[in-house]
Amino acid sequence: MAEQTPESLSHFAIITFSETYWKLDVAERARLRGEWLARVRGASEAVHLYQLSGLEAAGDLLVWSAISSALPDATAAFFSAWAAACQGYRHLFTTRDVLWGFTRPSQYTKTRSTQEMDPFGPTRQPFLMIYPFVKTTEWYQLDRETRGKMMMSHIKVGKQFEDITQLLLYSFGLQDQEFVVVYETADPRRFLALVNDLRSTEARIYTQRDWPLHAAVYQADDAALAKWL
Repeated sequence: MAEQTPESLSHFAIITFSETYWKLDVAERARLRGEWLARVRGASEAVHLYQLSGLEAAGDLLVWSAISSALPDATAAFFSAWAAACQGYRHLFTTRDVLWGFTRPSQYTKTRSTQEMDPFGPTRQPFLMIYPFVKTTEWYQLDRETRGKMMMSHIKVGKQFEDITQLLLYSFGLQDQEFVVVYETADPRRFLALVNDLRSTEARIYTQRDWPLHAAVYQADDAALAKWL
């Protein structure tokens, strides 16, 4: 039996630290940051941290949390645990933006892509790119076969970049966007080339919005964070 994408929830929080935080000495920042992140890690099955500072003006840290179940009870428990984890630390940071959604089997392919990103995998690539995505109304008026042909052309381009992995999240009716698209790569120049090539596919004319985009650098542990945060 062909393997399909398992259902899971991924949640991306864009964090900006406050002046109150930056006025603390290095040791106190590390202590409070460690306390907060320990609570965040306890709220989900997987947590990955990424540097935004230097890559964009208004963000410092991107926190990617994931749970393997998309069932309503698990989803509600995650959001409750996330809110509880942040309680008591809100004077230290602002959550500037949140993107979240669920994985689900593709309607265009019968098997799970070998380039599909695993939120629970033991290793991460150095760079993460994430953005909201909205299709035009006209796209949904096309029949499934027509959409499928265009998407296969889109997928064909992606397969030429086997070193880049992707995670597609569905968020219809849950947030302003319809999808959250996530990529991992070891070389941002490769991602630049991929996006450039995707611009020329036919499906591109049915894109209404695919911004704001966040590019981030993976931080493997607290020691990496301490160098700049």
